[in-house]
Amino acid sequence: MTNEHDHPTSEYAPEHSPRMQWAELAPDVFKAMVRLETASRKGLDPILAELVKIRASQLNHCAFCLDMHTKDALAAGESVERIVQLSAWEESRHFYTEKEVAAIELTEAVTVLTDGFVPDDVYEKAAKHFDEAELAQLIAAITVINAWNRFSVATRMVPGHYAPSDTKH
Repeated sequence: MTNEHDHPTSEYAPEHSPRMQWAELAPDVFKAMVRLETASRKGLDPILAELVKIRASQLNHCAFCLDMHTKDALAAGESVERIVQLSAWEESRHFYTEKEVAAIELTEAVTVLTDGFVPDDVYEKAAKHFDEAELAQLIAAITVINAWNRFSVATRMVPGHYAPSDTKH
């Protein structure tokens, strides 16, 4: 017998339940987040945006968003290899462009603010690869995925059920 992920059910832990359906309980906040998400993506390369979302979600241990954004990245044409290597990008930087590396570094700095804020060298590297408007959008995209991660982790949203045709965030 297998579950919907084609794994033998006897070998895997049971799926947890979410703590709450926060989007239904705070619909105005959810709708505002969706609008913020849409606005934050404007002008950003879709593949780069997915890499940023995956990396932030890895750092925040957000399984729901990892499920969503790895599937979205694959649907957008990203390779499995680059998605897999993202968690160890410093050792596999040759899988990414310099612009992508700058975005990944900025994502880490903005996501983990308590590790020394956003260092000048990280910001300056990103500023070399993105014009000011792009950089503002990139910072917005990083901020928005961090907000989604916090909603998802706090409410224990369940990964594994997302399909790329679903409503994106």
